[in-house]
Amino acid sequence: MKVILVNGSPHEKGCTYTALAEIAETLNKENIGTEFFWLGSKPLSGCIACRTCAEKKRCVFDDRVNEFLAVAADFDGFIFGTPVHFAGASGALTSFLDRVFYADICGGLKSFYLKPAAAVVSARRAGTTATYDQVNKYFGLMQMPIISSQYWNMVHGATPEDVQKDLEGLQTMRTLARNLAFFLRCQEAGRQAKVPLPAEETKIATNFIR
Repeated sequence: MKVILVNGSPHEKGCTYTALAEIAETLNKENIGTEFFWLGSKPLSGCIACRTCAEKKRCVFDDRVNEFLAVAADFDGFIFGTPVHFAGASGALTSFLDRVFYADICGGLKSFYLKPAAAVVSARRAGTTATYDQVNKYFGLMQMPIISSQYWNMVHGATPEDVQKDLEGLQTMRTLARNLAFFLRCQEAGRQAKVPLPAEETKIATNFIR
């Protein structure tokens, strides 16, 4: 079993990474493989709703989004980490998630269907819960079970050294990792027991003006 940890910070080894690294270390102790995926510091375009992805099964903009889409199906769980920017997720992560999940839906890829996910938020002080809510909404739309911890998944600090001093925050990351590992093992046990997937209906899309 493998989990990919997405770093939505423009800093590769900053506060967000410090939180994700704590999760990865604990997952490895639980015999769960991990891989980091940094969005980088180059600009990421937002979705332009061109729907090219419906035909091409990939985004029209060939960048980190397509690199992620190419490997997403190989992973069993997902962690998306972001710093807080003006009480919200980083612009890069927001554009990334918009395009990744829209391309997956339009392209019929189902790379994320029923796979567990968690949001991890890093801030100096405030805006964490609003950001946490924002990112979790993506998982709810994608039928991804949301993994929680003993507290909301957040750490505090202006530097990686500060985050290392946030003992409760780091413990929250470790608990999150163990909860994710437990869920993945339960899913694997279900597959081995041949528990069927939920029945699916043809999707109904309504419009509030008709």
